[in-house]
Amino acid sequence: MEKMLTVEMQIADRARKNRSEAMTNLHQFIDEKLLHESLATLNKKGASGVDEETWIDYHKQRETRIPQLLAAFKSGNYRAPNIRRVYIPKDKGKLRPLGLPTVEDKVLQTAVTRVLRPVYEDIFYHSSYGFRPGKSQHQALEELTRQVSLEGKRYIIDADMQNYFGSINHQCLRDLLDLRIKDGVIRKMIDKWLKAGILDNGQLVYPTEGTPQGGSISPLISNVYLHYVLDEWFYQQIRPLLKGDSFLIRFADDFLLGFTNKEDALRVMHVLPKRLGKYGLMLHPEKTKLIDLTTKKGGPDQEKNTFDFLGFCHHMGFSRKGKCILKRKTSSKKLNASLNRMSEWIRNNRDKIGIQELLTGINQKLRGHYVYYGITFNSRRLNSYYRQTQRLLHKWLNRRGGKRVWIWEKIIKLTEEWLPLERPRIYHNRLLARP
Repeated sequence: MEKMLTVEMQIADRARKNRSEAMTNLHQFIDEKLLHESLATLNKKGASGVDEETWIDYHKQRETRIPQLLAAFKSGNYRAPNIRRVYIPKDKGKLRPLGLPTVEDKVLQTAVTRVLRPVYEDIFYHSSYGFRPGKSQHQALEELTRQVSLEGKRYIIDADMQNYFGSINHQCLRDLLDLRIKDGVIRKMIDKWLKAGILDNGQLVYPTEGTPQGGSISPLISNVYLHYVLDEWFYQQIRPLLKGDSFLIRFADDFLLGFTNKEDALRVMHVLPKRLGKYGLMLHPEKTKLIDLTTKKGGPDQEKNTFDFLGFCHHMGFSRKGKCILKRKTSSKKLNASLNRMSEWIRNNRDKIGIQELLTGINQKLRGHYVYYGITFNSRRLNSYYRQTQRLLHKWLNRRGGKRVWIWEKIIKLTEEWLPLERPRIYHNRLLARP
């Protein structure tokens, strides 16, 4: 790993020195060691692709398979296998498509991603937080708080893109990749991944747009696309023309634009769909909106102007010192989805495992929820999640057949004294949130 860090530093250093030129001969950094390391980083329990081969199966054959993979990649003989498409549940009964590449394809995609990432980390803007090393959702939320609460950017464009990952124009993507990457071996491989067939319910289709969903290279490609289409356009062409201050905060395809001047916000709201449309992207006409957070203190509409971002509902409120600040709480949509998953898990396991094991599993889910949603101003929604989990446990334990032996008082004793459930906790407590 130490050697690879050195190699990645070499690539980053080369990228910094040649910002005006496209990088060539990057494939030389992909060797057997990197492929072995890439294999080790994969989810060992991940679902298999069209060949039904598991991580364990491939790992047992790695000493012969990886040299063969490397030779096929560098000679140009490697053929990107078809991607198996499955559908996972979404909110309101909807389904979301997910692509499942083969283990071997994941290994190669991961290795190529690690070589390309230092090149693009050199040019990505600070305001891009998604799928980047050292970046997180909570950093994006902290920056949003700073921009709105402390710097007064109260006109927010809440943008919602339709089917972003499936709408990326392949030719536009190739043109944008040309600006930084002209390694023939790597570019040929990316083209193969873009054209790889998708096996959907027994039907094989070949995409003409979009990225290889489920593959480890897809997040990087999608970030590169929006870097040029949105980030660079906003910072270099739009921002210098505005009357007031502004910001852009983006996590993958989820982004916000903020302004101190309402006229600026309206102008950008007008040109934004045209800019995205030029590259095959479309904003959702009903979900994309301009939010005015300038409501006067104590006004009746103070909490009506809200927007959801990264799982939280944001609105203006007041600090203990009486200053107007941005507050947030778990969005209703995400809270209900979390409770539905908890209910389903308790229902499915109440007869299969003992009470102690059941409570242990519930605690793991509670902790996971608190680690993400445990943020300043969100105590009320965290407590709601905790209390409703108690009620779900009460409901499903009394549906195991026989008499209703789990009265509410007994549930309270169980979850607060005998086998206590994890209490809500604030994990992300920012001074910026308390100006």
